[in-house]
Amino acid sequence: MGQPEPDLYRDTWVRYLGYANEVGESFRPLVPVPVVWASYGVATAYVTADAIDKGRKAATVMGVAVVDTFVWQSLASVAIPGFTINRLCAASLALLGSLTRWPLPVRRWTTTALGLAAIPLIITPIDRTVDFLMDSSLRKLYGTPGEPPTSH
Repeated sequence: MGQPEPDLYRDTWVRYLGYANEVGESFRPLVPVPVVWASYGVATAYVTADAIDKGRKAATVMGVAVVDTFVWQSLASVAIPGFTINRLCAASLALLGSLTRWPLPVRRWTTTALGLAAIPLIITPIDRTVDFLMDSSLRKLYGTPGEPPTSH
C-alpha cells in the first residue's frame, strides 16, 4: 500500500480558498464592500465543500461498519449458532430416544438442558470462525471495518 491520497481541501492549493475572506478584508480600504462580501462567499463555499467531502467519506465508513456488523452478527449470533443448537438438540433427542427408555418429556427436557449448556461452549469457536470467514471473503472487498473501500 502506498501513501494516502492527498486531501483536496487540506493538502492542495484549494486550501487557500479558505483564506479568501482575509484577502477581502485586507483589500477593504481599496475595493467596494460587495467585493469583501464576495470574498466571504468564496471562503464559505470552500468550508462547505470540505464539510460535504468529509461527510461523504464518513458516511462511507459508517456504511461499511453497518454492513460488516450486520453480516458478522447475522452469522455469529443467529445463523450458525441457531443451526448448531438445532442440530445438537435434534441429534440428542434422537440418541436419547434410541439409547434410553426415558419418557418423552424427560428426553425433551434433557435435550433442552443440553442445548442451553452448549451455548457458552460454542460462542468463541463460532465467533473466531466467522472472523476468519469474513476476513477471507467479504472484508477483502472493503478492507478493515471502519475504513472506506479503496478506489482501485
